[in-house]
Amino acid sequence: MGGRSSEHEISMASARSVLESLDPDRYEAVTVEIDRDGKWELESGESRALYAGAAGELDESDGRTAVETLPVPTESVPATLAGVDVVIPVLHGPFGEDGTVQGLLELAGVPYVGAGVLGSALAMDKDKFKAVMRDSQIPVTRNITLREGDEIGNPFGYPVFVKPARLGSSVGITKVRSKEELAPAVELAFRHDEKVLVEEFVAGIEVECGVLGSNRSPIASLPGEIVPHGFAAPDWYDYSAKYDEGGMDLIVPPRISTEQIERVQQLAVESFVAAECEGMARVDFFVREDGDVLVNELNTIPGFTATSVYAKLFEASGIPYPELLDRLVELALERHERRSRLSY
Repeated sequence: MGGRSSEHEISMASARSVLESLDPDRYEAVTVEIDRDGKWELESGESRALYAGAAGELDESDGRTAVETLPVPTESVPATLAGVDVVIPVLHGPFGEDGTVQGLLELAGVPYVGAGVLGSALAMDKDKFKAVMRDSQIPVTRNITLREGDEIGNPFGYPVFVKPARLGSSVGITKVRSKEELAPAVELAFRHDEKVLVEEFVAGIEVECGVLGSNRSPIASLPGEIVPHGFAAPDWYDYSAKYDEGGMDLIVPPRISTEQIERVQQLAVESFVAAECEGMARVDFFVREDGDVLVNELNTIPGFTATSVYAKLFEASGIPYPELLDRLVELALERHERRSRLSY
Protein backbone atom coordinates (compact mmCIF):
# COMPACT_ATOMS: atom_id res chain seq x y z
CA MET A 1 0.00 0.00 0.00
CA GLY A 2 1.00 3.64 -0.42
CA GLY A 3 3.55 3.90 -3.18
CA ARG A 4 5.55 6.65 -4.84
CA SER A 5 2.81 8.10 -7.05
CA SER A 6 0.61 11.12 -6.43
CA GLU A 7 -2.17 8.64 -5.57
CA HIS A 8 -0.36 7.57 -2.39
CA GLU A 9 -3.07 8.70 0.04
CA ILE A 10 -5.83 7.13 -2.05
CA SER A 11 -3.94 3.84 -1.92
CA MET A 12 -3.61 4.09 1.85
CA ALA A 13 -7.37 4.60 2.21
CA SER A 14 -8.07 1.65 -0.09
CA ALA A 15 -5.66 -0.59 1.82
CA ARG A 16 -7.14 0.31 5.20
CA SER A 17 -10.56 -0.66 3.91
CA VAL A 18 -9.23 -4.00 2.62
CA LEU A 19 -7.56 -4.76 5.97
CA GLU A 20 -10.75 -3.96 7.88
CA SER A 21 -12.84 -6.21 5.63
CA LEU A 22 -10.67 -9.33 5.36
CA ASP A 23 -12.18 -12.09 7.49
CA PRO A 24 -9.74 -12.58 10.42
CA ASP A 25 -10.89 -16.19 10.76
CA ARG A 26 -9.66 -16.89 7.22
CA TYR A 27 -6.71 -14.56 6.77
CA GLU A 28 -3.64 -13.44 8.66
CA ALA A 29 -2.97 -10.09 7.03
CA VAL A 30 0.35 -8.27 7.11
CA THR A 31 1.24 -4.98 5.47
CA VAL A 32 4.00 -3.57 3.30
CA GLU A 33 3.84 0.21 3.18
CA ILE A 34 5.81 2.09 0.51
CA ASP A 35 6.37 5.79 1.20
CA ARG A 36 6.54 8.59 -1.36
CA ASP A 37 10.34 8.27 -1.53
CA GLY A 38 10.12 4.57 -2.36
CA LYS A 39 11.17 3.25 1.04
CA TRP A 40 9.45 0.02 2.03
CA GLU A 41 8.18 -0.60 5.57
CA LEU A 42 7.87 -4.33 6.22
CA GLU A 43 5.68 -5.36 9.12
CA SER A 44 7.55 -6.99 11.97
CA GLY A 45 6.62 -9.21 14.94
CA GLU A 46 6.72 -12.86 15.94
CA SER A 47 3.64 -13.85 13.94
CA ARG A 48 4.49 -11.94 10.78
CA ALA A 49 4.64 -13.64 7.42
CA LEU A 50 6.63 -10.80 5.91
CA TYR A 51 9.88 -9.82 7.48
CA ALA A 52 12.73 -7.52 6.65
CA GLY A 53 15.98 -8.62 5.15
CA ALA A 54 19.42 -7.52 6.35
CA ALA A 55 18.89 -3.91 5.26
CA GLY A 56 17.25 -1.34 7.50
CA GLU A 57 16.99 -0.83 11.21
CA LEU A 58 14.13 -2.04 13.38
CA ASP A 59 12.10 0.71 14.98
CA GLU A 60 11.09 -0.89 18.27
CA SER A 61 8.42 1.75 18.83
CA ASP A 62 6.14 0.47 16.08
CA GLY A 63 7.53 -2.97 15.26
CA ARG A 64 8.34 -2.13 11.65
CA THR A 65 11.57 -2.25 9.71
CA ALA A 66 12.60 0.44 7.25
CA VAL A 67 14.17 -0.84 4.05
CA GLU A 68 15.69 1.29 1.32
CA THR A 69 13.99 1.54 -2.06
CA LEU A 70 13.26 -1.98 -3.16
CA PRO A 71 12.69 -3.64 -5.91
CA VAL A 72 16.30 -4.72 -6.18
CA PRO A 73 17.39 -8.25 -7.11
CA THR A 74 18.74 -9.25 -3.72
CA GLU A 75 18.14 -12.60 -2.10
CA SER A 76 16.22 -11.06 0.80
CA VAL A 77 13.38 -9.57 -1.23
CA PRO A 78 12.16 -12.74 -3.01
CA ALA A 79 12.67 -14.69 0.21
CA THR A 80 10.58 -12.17 2.13
CA LEU A 81 7.76 -12.13 -0.40
CA ALA A 82 7.81 -15.91 -0.69
CA GLY A 83 6.66 -16.12 2.93
CA VAL A 84 3.08 -15.18 2.08
CA ASP A 85 0.34 -17.14 0.31
CA VAL A 86 -0.94 -14.23 -1.77
CA VAL A 87 -0.22 -10.51 -2.18
CA ILE A 88 -2.93 -7.89 -2.68
CA PRO A 89 -1.30 -4.91 -4.42
CA VAL A 90 -3.40 -1.91 -3.40
CA LEU A 91 -1.23 0.57 -5.27
CA HIS A 92 -2.61 3.20 -7.62
CA GLY A 93 -0.73 4.82 -10.48
CA PRO A 94 2.97 4.54 -11.44
CA PHE A 95 5.29 2.27 -9.44
CA GLY A 96 2.50 -0.10 -8.47
CA GLU A 97 -0.38 -0.27 -10.93
CA ASP A 98 1.83 -0.17 -14.03
CA GLY A 99 3.42 -3.63 -13.98
CA THR A 100 6.50 -2.74 -11.91
CA VAL A 101 5.43 -4.38 -8.65
CA GLN A 102 3.72 -7.13 -10.61
CA GLY A 103 7.08 -7.92 -12.23
CA LEU A 104 8.73 -8.15 -8.83
CA LEU A 105 6.04 -10.56 -7.64
CA GLU A 106 6.46 -12.66 -10.78
CA LEU A 107 10.19 -12.90 -10.10
CA ALA A 108 9.47 -13.89 -6.50
CA GLY A 109 6.97 -16.53 -7.67
CA VAL A 110 4.20 -15.19 -5.41
CA PRO A 111 0.47 -15.29 -6.26
CA TYR A 112 -1.01 -11.79 -6.43
CA VAL A 113 -4.36 -10.18 -7.04
CA GLY A 114 -5.11 -8.37 -10.29
CA ALA A 115 -3.62 -7.96 -13.74
CA GLY A 116 -0.16 -9.20 -14.64
CA VAL A 117 2.77 -7.25 -16.02
CA LEU A 118 1.41 -6.74 -19.54
CA GLY A 119 -2.18 -5.95 -18.58
CA SER A 120 -1.06 -3.54 -15.86
CA ALA A 121 1.39 -1.68 -18.08
CA LEU A 122 -1.01 -1.54 -21.00
CA ALA A 123 -3.96 -0.16 -19.03
CA MET A 124 -1.74 2.44 -17.38
CA ASP A 125 -0.65 3.79 -20.77
CA LYS A 126 -3.81 5.34 -22.19
CA ASP A 127 -2.19 5.88 -25.58
CA LYS A 128 -1.19 2.22 -26.07
CA PHE A 129 -4.38 0.94 -24.42
CA LYS A 130 -6.50 2.75 -26.98
CA ALA A 131 -4.36 1.42 -29.81
CA VAL A 132 -4.98 -2.15 -28.66
CA MET A 133 -8.71 -1.47 -28.24
CA ARG A 134 -8.94 -0.06 -31.76
CA ASP A 135 -7.12 -3.11 -33.11
CA SER A 136 -9.73 -5.25 -31.30
CA GLN A 137 -12.58 -3.25 -32.88
CA ILE A 138 -13.60 -1.81 -29.51
CA PRO A 139 -14.78 1.81 -29.86
CA VAL A 140 -12.74 4.33 -27.87
CA THR A 141 -12.58 8.09 -27.54
CA ARG A 142 -10.36 9.82 -30.11
CA ASN A 143 -7.06 11.41 -29.17
CA ILE A 144 -3.70 12.57 -30.42
CA THR A 145 -0.48 11.90 -28.52
CA LEU A 146 2.23 14.50 -27.90
CA ARG A 147 5.84 13.94 -26.87
CA GLU A 148 8.43 16.49 -25.79
CA GLY A 149 9.29 18.71 -28.74
CA ASP A 150 6.12 17.95 -30.72
CA GLU A 151 4.11 20.83 -32.11
CA ILE A 152 1.07 21.38 -29.92
CA GLY A 153 -2.13 20.81 -31.86
CA ASN A 154 -5.79 20.02 -31.41
CA PRO A 155 -7.81 18.58 -34.30
CA PHE A 156 -11.01 18.15 -32.27
CA GLY A 157 -12.18 21.70 -31.56
CA TYR A 158 -13.03 22.89 -28.06
CA PRO A 159 -13.46 21.86 -25.35
CA VAL A 160 -10.90 19.04 -25.17
CA PHE A 161 -9.19 17.21 -22.34
CA VAL A 162 -5.42 17.24 -21.92
CA LYS A 163 -3.95 14.54 -19.70
CA PRO A 164 -0.75 12.66 -18.88
CA ALA A 165 -0.72 9.32 -20.69
CA ARG A 166 0.23 7.29 -17.61
CA LEU A 167 -1.41 8.64 -14.49
CA GLY A 168 -4.76 8.31 -12.74
CA SER A 169 -7.26 9.98 -10.42
CA SER A 170 -7.54 12.98 -12.77
CA VAL A 171 -4.09 14.23 -11.67
CA GLY A 172 -2.59 16.62 -14.23
CA ILE A 173 -5.78 16.72 -16.33
CA THR A 174 -7.26 19.94 -17.67
CA LYS A 175 -10.50 20.61 -19.48
CA VAL A 176 -9.38 23.08 -22.13
CA ARG A 177 -12.04 25.47 -23.39
CA SER A 178 -10.02 27.71 -25.74
CA LYS A 179 -6.85 27.80 -27.81
CA GLU A 180 -5.21 30.07 -25.26
CA GLU A 181 -5.61 27.42 -22.55
CA LEU A 182 -4.09 24.58 -24.59
CA ALA A 183 -0.35 25.23 -24.17
CA PRO A 184 -0.52 25.72 -20.36
CA ALA A 185 -2.56 22.51 -20.05
CA VAL A 186 0.00 20.57 -22.08
CA GLU A 187 2.81 22.02 -19.95
CA LEU A 188 1.01 20.88 -16.78
CA ALA A 189 0.52 17.37 -18.16
CA PHE A 190 4.20 17.15 -19.14
CA ARG A 191 5.14 17.73 -15.49
CA HIS A 192 3.66 14.29 -14.77
CA ASP A 193 4.63 12.29 -17.86
CA GLU A 194 6.78 12.35 -20.99
CA LYS A 195 3.74 11.56 -23.11
CA VAL A 196 0.54 13.62 -23.18
CA LEU A 197 -2.88 13.00 -24.69
CA VAL A 198 -5.15 15.60 -26.25
CA GLU A 199 -8.52 13.88 -26.14
CA GLU A 200 -11.83 14.77 -27.73
CA PHE A 201 -14.67 15.97 -25.52
CA VAL A 202 -17.59 13.55 -25.62
CA ALA A 203 -21.01 14.96 -24.80
CA GLY A 204 -23.08 12.38 -22.98
CA ILE A 205 -23.33 10.33 -19.79
CA GLU A 206 -20.27 9.01 -17.95
CA VAL A 207 -20.76 5.38 -16.95
CA GLU A 208 -18.48 2.94 -15.14
CA CYS A 209 -18.61 -0.86 -15.00
CA GLY A 210 -16.72 -3.34 -12.85
CA VAL A 211 -15.25 -6.59 -14.15
CA LEU A 212 -14.35 -9.62 -12.00
CA GLY A 213 -12.82 -12.95 -12.94
CA SER A 214 -10.07 -14.63 -14.88
CA ASN A 215 -9.18 -13.58 -18.40
CA ARG A 216 -11.07 -16.66 -19.59
CA SER A 217 -14.46 -16.04 -17.98
CA PRO A 218 -14.87 -12.55 -16.49
CA ILE A 219 -18.23 -11.14 -15.42
CA ALA A 220 -19.44 -7.55 -15.55
CA SER A 221 -21.21 -5.74 -12.73
CA LEU A 222 -24.23 -3.58 -13.12
CA PRO A 223 -22.95 -0.28 -14.54
CA GLY A 224 -23.27 2.98 -12.66
CA GLU A 225 -23.77 6.54 -13.86
CA ILE A 226 -21.37 9.17 -12.56
CA VAL A 227 -22.89 12.55 -11.74
CA PRO A 228 -20.02 14.87 -10.76
CA HIS A 229 -20.47 18.06 -8.81
CA GLY A 230 -16.99 18.51 -7.41
CA PHE A 231 -15.77 21.75 -6.02
CA ALA A 232 -12.75 22.57 -8.18
CA ALA A 233 -14.37 21.76 -11.56
CA PRO A 234 -18.06 20.93 -11.07
CA ASP A 235 -18.72 20.23 -14.77
CA TRP A 236 -16.43 17.19 -15.07
CA TYR A 237 -15.21 14.23 -13.03
CA ASP A 238 -12.06 15.77 -11.57
CA TYR A 239 -10.05 14.87 -8.46
CA SER A 240 -12.38 16.71 -6.07
CA ALA A 241 -15.45 15.03 -7.55
CA LYS A 242 -13.82 11.61 -7.12
CA TYR A 243 -12.54 11.96 -3.58
CA ASP A 244 -14.16 14.85 -1.72
CA GLU A 245 -17.20 14.09 0.39
CA GLY A 246 -20.28 14.85 -1.69
CA GLY A 247 -18.29 15.36 -4.88
CA MET A 248 -20.31 12.91 -6.98
CA ASP A 249 -23.38 10.75 -7.07
CA LEU A 250 -23.40 7.17 -8.33
CA ILE A 251 -26.67 6.06 -9.89
CA VAL A 252 -27.08 2.28 -10.29
CA PRO A 253 -28.36 1.28 -12.76
CA PRO A 254 -27.55 4.27 -14.99
CA ARG A 255 -30.29 6.29 -16.67
CA ILE A 256 -29.73 4.74 -20.08
CA SER A 257 -31.62 2.13 -22.07
CA THR A 258 -31.47 -1.59 -21.35
CA GLU A 259 -29.71 -2.10 -24.67
CA GLN A 260 -27.04 0.46 -23.73
CA ILE A 261 -26.53 -1.17 -20.32
CA GLU A 262 -25.98 -4.51 -22.03
CA ARG A 263 -23.62 -2.86 -24.51
CA VAL A 264 -21.59 -1.34 -21.66
CA GLN A 265 -21.31 -4.74 -19.95
CA GLN A 266 -20.32 -6.44 -23.21
CA LEU A 267 -17.61 -3.89 -23.99
CA ALA A 268 -16.34 -4.00 -20.39
CA VAL A 269 -15.73 -7.73 -20.66
CA GLU A 270 -14.27 -7.45 -24.17
CA SER A 271 -11.89 -4.67 -23.04
CA PHE A 272 -10.82 -6.73 -20.02
CA VAL A 273 -10.00 -9.73 -22.21
CA ALA A 274 -8.30 -7.71 -24.97
CA ALA A 275 -6.10 -5.92 -22.42
CA GLU A 276 -4.95 -9.24 -20.88
CA CYS A 277 -6.44 -8.34 -17.50
CA GLU A 278 -7.00 -10.69 -14.57
CA GLY A 279 -8.91 -10.50 -11.31
CA MET A 280 -10.46 -7.07 -11.37
CA ALA A 281 -10.82 -3.90 -13.39
CA ARG A 282 -13.11 -0.91 -13.70
CA VAL A 283 -13.89 0.20 -17.24
CA ASP A 284 -14.99 3.81 -17.80
CA PHE A 285 -17.33 4.77 -20.64
CA PHE A 286 -19.10 7.64 -22.31
CA VAL A 287 -22.63 7.01 -23.58
CA ARG A 288 -23.16 9.65 -26.25
CA GLU A 289 -26.33 11.52 -26.92
CA ASP A 290 -26.75 9.57 -30.17
CA GLY A 291 -26.65 6.30 -28.18
CA ASP A 292 -23.13 5.16 -29.08
CA VAL A 293 -21.03 3.70 -26.27
CA LEU A 294 -17.29 4.53 -26.15
CA VAL A 295 -14.62 3.11 -23.87
CA ASN A 296 -12.57 5.87 -22.24
CA GLU A 297 -10.09 3.93 -20.08
CA LEU A 298 -9.57 0.85 -17.92
CA ASN A 299 -8.24 0.79 -14.36
CA THR A 300 -6.61 -2.44 -13.18
CA ILE A 301 -6.50 -1.36 -9.50
CA PRO A 302 -9.51 0.92 -9.06
CA GLY A 303 -10.18 2.79 -5.84
CA PHE A 304 -10.87 -0.01 -3.41
CA THR A 305 -12.59 1.27 -0.30
CA ALA A 306 -15.95 -0.25 0.59
CA THR A 307 -17.58 2.95 -0.71
CA SER A 308 -15.55 3.18 -3.93
CA VAL A 309 -17.35 2.85 -7.24
CA TYR A 310 -15.99 -0.63 -7.99
CA ALA A 311 -17.19 -2.05 -4.66
CA LYS A 312 -20.54 -0.28 -4.90
CA LEU A 313 -21.18 -1.66 -8.38
CA PHE A 314 -20.61 -5.24 -7.27
CA GLU A 315 -22.59 -4.65 -4.07
CA ALA A 316 -25.51 -3.64 -6.31
CA SER A 317 -24.82 -6.76 -8.40
CA GLY A 318 -25.16 -9.07 -5.40
CA ILE A 319 -21.50 -9.47 -4.39
CA PRO A 320 -20.77 -7.68 -1.08
CA TYR A 321 -17.31 -6.26 -0.38
CA PRO A 322 -15.97 -9.08 1.86
CA GLU A 323 -17.05 -11.69 -0.69
CA LEU A 324 -15.44 -9.63 -3.44
CA LEU A 325 -12.13 -9.80 -1.58
CA ASP A 326 -12.52 -13.56 -1.11
CA ARG A 327 -13.09 -14.03 -4.83
CA LEU A 328 -10.07 -11.93 -5.75
CA VAL A 329 -7.80 -13.96 -3.47
CA GLU A 330 -9.17 -17.20 -4.92
CA LEU A 331 -8.63 -15.93 -8.46
CA ALA A 332 -5.03 -15.03 -7.65
CA LEU A 333 -4.33 -18.51 -6.31
CA GLU A 334 -6.09 -20.15 -9.25
CA ARG A 335 -4.06 -18.17 -11.78
CA HIS A 336 -0.80 -18.98 -10.00
CA GLU A 337 -1.66 -22.68 -10.03
CA ARG A 338 -2.70 -22.53 -13.69
CA ARG A 339 0.49 -20.77 -14.77
CA SER A 340 2.71 -23.05 -12.67
CA ARG A 341 1.81 -25.90 -15.01
CA LEU A 342 3.37 -24.13 -18.02
CA SER A 343 6.76 -25.19 -19.34
CA TYR A 344 9.36 -22.45 -19.83
